[in-house]
Amino acid sequence: VQLVESGGGLVQPGGSLRLSCAASGFTFSTSTMSWYRQAPGKEREMVATITGIYKNTNYADSVKGRFTISRDNSQNTVYLQMGSLKPEDTAVYFCKAEARQDRDIKGDYWGQGTQVTVSV
Repeated sequence: VQLVESGGGLVQPGGSLRLSCAASGFTFSTSTMSWYRQAPGKEREMVATITGIYKNTNYADSVKGRFTISRDNSQNTVYLQMGSLKPEDTAVYFCKAEARQDRDIKGDYWGQGTQVTVSV
């Protein structure tokens, strides 16, 4: 299983970024995918989740209305569109797969993370 995040960087408050996570090594279309983040000195927290086939989504209260998670099952990629960014969104963002092989549970896997910094 491989998860490769991209799209992080430095952005000013109020700006936008789109993160991508390219997945391989499991059946992407039936696997729930999530974005988590971890700020310095804080625990890792769930940001957004999207299920496999039906693409049901769930968001942390802190990002509702500002972030959108989506997926392209033909490209084995999950996205996180982030808008109205705030300094408190600064963190390392991780992609997580609740990986399945066909419909069998394979396990939970994490990407290496991508840094998002919101600052003037």
